[in-house]
Amino acid sequence: MTFREFSPTQPVILGFDPGRDKCGLAVMGLDRQLHYHQVVPAKEAIPTIETLRQKFPISLMVMGDQTTAKQWKQRIYQELAEPLNIILVDERYTTLEARDRYWQMYPPKGLTKLLPQSMRQPPRPIDDIVAILLIERYLNRLTESVNS
Repeated sequence: MTFREFSPTQPVILGFDPGRDKCGLAVMGLDRQLHYHQVVPAKEAIPTIETLRQKFPISLMVMGDQTTAKQWKQRIYQELAEPLNIILVDERYTTLEARDRYWQMYPPKGLTKLLPQSMRQPPRPIDDIVAILLIERYLNRLTESVNS
């Protein structure tokens, strides 16, 4: 698990990219400071969410709205010890965006650098980066509604 050294005092948002086999999780502050991101097996998602809630002042969960969202939303409401506000966010094209973001976060080394970015495949699942993008989409929506 990738935790930062300090625990934020401001409320943070939990990003959740639900899946059948694996799920992406991310914790980000309203200041867009990333505090945690990880891909976990689907069966470990809810226990991991509980652990994150003990470590971070999570104010709400932002979840992708595609394939398994309805089932996951129901499971989270049933299985979490304390209820958590869940906001569904449009998840279209996040996988493509996450692939680009992966290479920004982890610049390619060696021969991989020579490949065009569109041909590079990240060497690990990127569901956690999708979770980061979902939080950013939510925050962008918030700032757009404030500015208009």
